[in-house]
Amino acid sequence: MTSGKPGNDRSLRELIDGADERGLAAAGLACLDRCLPLLAADRDDALRPAWAAVARADGAAWAEAVAEARVELDAGDGGDGGDAAEAVRGMLASAPEAWSPESLRAWVGACSGTALALHGRYDAAGADEGLVERCRAGDEDGAGPLLAGELRRQRAVLESVAHGPTGLRRARELSVEGGRVLRAVVSRRARTTA
Repeated sequence: MTSGKPGNDRSLRELIDGADERGLAAAGLACLDRCLPLLAADRDDALRPAWAAVARADGAAWAEAVAEARVELDAGDGGDGGDAAEAVRGMLASAPEAWSPESLRAWVGACSGTALALHGRYDAAGADEGLVERCRAGDEDGAGPLLAGELRRQRAVLESVAHGPTGLRRARELSVEGGRVLRAVVSRRARTTA
């Protein structure tokens, strides 16, 4: 794996720092969406109302959609159980109801780190906290394919949404793609350890 920053030289942290409310909400929601197979493999539509609220930049609808998703996903069975499911549940639990840059930026920062760490744990060599933070700062040395893929998706979501509401379609496509990748990895690991 090569070091350095793909694309335009802006690190993931810099992209988060420069995003507006819509970009931040989309970035956090995308992280959560991609990790959802670890919590509720059969509830892919649970976040659809939240995505609609992001598309409209509607703070009131966002708060309502987040609350509804918490209720729906809290009733689901954990995908792989244990601390991975709890980490995803924590991402949703900490989603701010306030549509403000400060609260959304703090949430996205936490979601980004959690999503990268969860993907890194499914790489063959695993990933420690130091590696995750280096990746967020722009140094990908030592990142396995799942961690590197999640890092690319996080960057691509922020870059797409920075171009306006039309970028949300790309953000959702990346979330669906990432969710499929993680679901396949988790399923494969479950078969080999059964």
